[in-house]
Formats: sequence, structure tokens, C-alpha cells
Amino acid sequence: MKQTTLPDRTRFAVMVIVFTVFALSLGDALIKNSSANLVLWQIFVLRSCLIIPLLFGILRMKYSTVGIIPTAFIWTLIRSLMLSFMWVIYYAALPHLQLSVAAAAYYTLPIFITLFSALFVGEKVKPLGWLAVLLGFCGVGLILQPKADDFNFYALLPLASAVLYALSMILTRTKCSNEHPLVLSLALNISFVVVGLLAPALLNFASFTPDAGSFLSTSWVVLTQSDFMVLIVLAIAILIGSIGAAIAYQIGRSSVIATFDFAYVAFAVLWGVIFFGDIPDVTMLAGMMLIVVSGIMAVRQ
Repeated sequence: MKQTTLPDRTRFAVMVIVFTVFALSLGDALIKNSSANLVLWQIFVLRSCLIIPLLFGILRMKYSTVGIIPTAFIWTLIRSLMLSFMWVIYYAALPHLQLSVAAAAYYTLPIFITLFSALFVGEKVKPLGWLAVLLGFCGVGLILQPKADDFNFYALLPLASAVLYALSMILTRTKCSNEHPLVLSLALNISFVVVGLLAPALLNFASFTPDAGSFLSTSWVVLTQSDFMVLIVLAIAILIGSIGAAIAYQIGRSSVIATFDFAYVAFAVLWGVIFFGDIPDVTMLAGMMLIVVSGIMAVRQ
């Protein structure tokens, strides 16, 4: 019985993770496409305000025995803030980079998870894992092609977001493993609202005032009907992302699911072509392939 059930659950988990990264990549493409019209903090607050009542309702109706307040409250708070700032950094880079470049740089996260697992958790990294780290950073070099005369600072932001995400996943595994996925999602979206409300005030207090019309502007903009539609799609995308990934990794083998998680990079290339006409050159494609291969090696080592 087990031999027939596990493959079916894994196949379903693969479909879930592919649909999840499809939704997330579409949401990120819409954010990049809307960065000239919307404000990041406004997206954070309004998107999560659409999601929080839904998550709360699901928890109360379907999981009434699950407490809303996390048992590991402090660690969940730290995890939520780390992920919130991870998204701030990643979204801040999108207006300045091709979506495929940002996605490929961000998906170095298995490399950082491998490194941090060895450093903070004490897991032994096999030679295949170290080879994956080397190949991954070679792929980053091919994509970003850093040169002193035209280096783009924003190219480093997806790497920084990957570091934050990897650290948050280590924290999830070591300190928040007993929390219900919906509770973690609820805490994350509450964190989005708090960061979205406090960040503009802190920026103003620090006398750092982005230009009017900037994606990081501290002033909200009047939303059009199309803007509201975009926010609804973004809310659906982040809801699918926060729940779908949890479901996929719970019912499927992690090494298999993580491999299909890299479909995000392919979808990012697709949306880049459709929305922005960004066609990666041969060198960038080679770098993306190296990162994908290194990530697969890292999760299987």
C-alpha cells in the first residue's frame, strides 16, 4: 500500500509546487510591471489586509483547535520579519533588473541553505554539496558579469534576499517546526502590514525620502480600478505561495519538490519575455542553467 500511495502523493506535491511557483512568479512580474504606478509599502499593507481575514477564517472554521498565537512566538516573529525584509529587498531590485536575472540570483538560496546548515545546524556537507556551491557562484558570475565600470548595485539585492530566506528556513526547521503552516502564514502577513506601515515613518525619520513616484516612496498613491485588480491577483499569488509551498513540502519528498521549485526561474524567463520583451543572452542562460543544476545538486547531496 505504501508503495502505491507515496508516488501518488509526490506527484500531487510536484503539481502543487509547480502551480505555486507559477503563481508567485506571475505576482512578481506584476509587481515589476506595476512598480511605476504603485508603492511597495502600499502593496505590502493592502495585499495582506485582503489575506489576513481569509487565513483567520480558515483557521477558525477548519482548524479550530489550532491556536492563533504561535507557541514559539519570538522565533516566529523573527522569522516573519526576516521574510518581510527579504521580500522588501527582492522587490526593490525588480524595477532595476530583468526578472529572469533577479530570479536566477535569488535561486542561489539552496547554496546558502547548504552553507548555513553546515555552519549553524552542524550538518555535514558532502563533496557534492561543495561542488554545488562552487557551480552556483560561477553561475551568478556569468549572469551578473560584474565589471567595475558598469556594476549594478541592484544585482546584489536578490543575493541578499536569498541569504535572508535561507536563514529564515534554517530558523523554520530548528525553532518553528511545530507551528501550523497557516499560523506561520498569518504571522508573516501581519508582519507585512507592520513593516508596510512603519517603514515609511522610519525612512522619513532617517531623512531618507525617495523621489515622488518611486517604488519605495513613503507617500501612497490613489489607486485605479486596474490597480485594485492587480492587488487582488497579488493577494491570491502570495496566498497560494505561502500555503502551496507548505503543502508540497509536507506531503512530498523534499529533494524532489525542491528540484521542481526551480521552475520559478523558467516561469520568470517566460514572464520577462511576455511582459517586458527581456530575452536572456547565451551567457545569462548558461549562468541560469549552472544555478539550477547547482541547486538540484545542493538539495540532493
